[in-house]
Formats: sequence, structure tokens, C-alpha cells
Amino acid sequence: MKEKMIVGWRETMSLPELGISQINAKIDTGARTSCLHAFKVESFNRDQALWVRFWIHPIQHNQDVEVMCEAPVIDQRVVRDSGGHESTRFVIETQLHLGGQSWPIEVTLTNREDMAFRMLLGRTAMRNRIIVDPVESFLIAFEESK
Repeated sequence: MKEKMIVGWRETMSLPELGISQINAKIDTGARTSCLHAFKVESFNRDQALWVRFWIHPIQHNQDVEVMCEAPVIDQRVVRDSGGHESTRFVIETQLHLGGQSWPIEVTLTNREDMAFRMLLGRTAMRNRIIVDPVESFLIAFEESK
């Protein structure tokens, strides 16, 4: 197993399978599941499997840049947000690229338009790979995935 990387409470990463070359995420040890900002979410069938198509504004405070993503749905789960509100969300699996490493993570899709971060990286995505230094930010040099 690789040595754990030390990250700050926010980091820049990419989700190359979704075409998201760069996104700032809050590293949230209080959240079990990771979530990604999605608007205009549409489910559809492809090859007898449920898929989801969604759009994202990957850059905070910038609605001019949009990325359209598609992914197979691996689950639908009831998720409770930090305010205690429950909603059913689509769950997808995608590759996370951070600090020269890549690994698959599960991500729920929800509208985070009014939130400071377009993505939260939850505990299960950290998978014994990450140690969080809660007073630091952007400790990992960003490099675009290839």
C-alpha cells in the first residue's frame, strides 16, 4: 500500500472519466459519501442499464463554464444533508485523480449551486489513502490527469 498523502481541508482534483479536468473539493471527514454538484439531471437507459446525464459548473462562482457528463447509475440512495434533510440521489462510480494517484470513488449527485464547493470528498472515498490537516489548504500540487 502506498504511503498516505496529507491533504488540506480543500484540494484541487480531477474526475477524468467525467471530463472534469479540474475541480476544487472540500475534504469532508464528516460526510460518509462524496457528492458532486449536478443540475439538469436526466436518467435514461443504455444497453438495458440505467444511466444518468447531468451538467455541472465545475468552477465556483462561474456559471459560464458547463460540462455535460454521463455515467452508469450504480445505486440510488437516501442521503441526509448537513441540515438534516433527506433526498434520494443517484450514485455513480468514477475515477478520482489527486496527487498523482487515481482510484475509483462513489459519488452522489445533487445540486450544490448555492454551496461554496462543487464537490465534497467524503470518508469512504479517502479509503485509508488520505490524512487531513484541517488547518491547511491546497497542500497537493495539482496535476491534470492524463
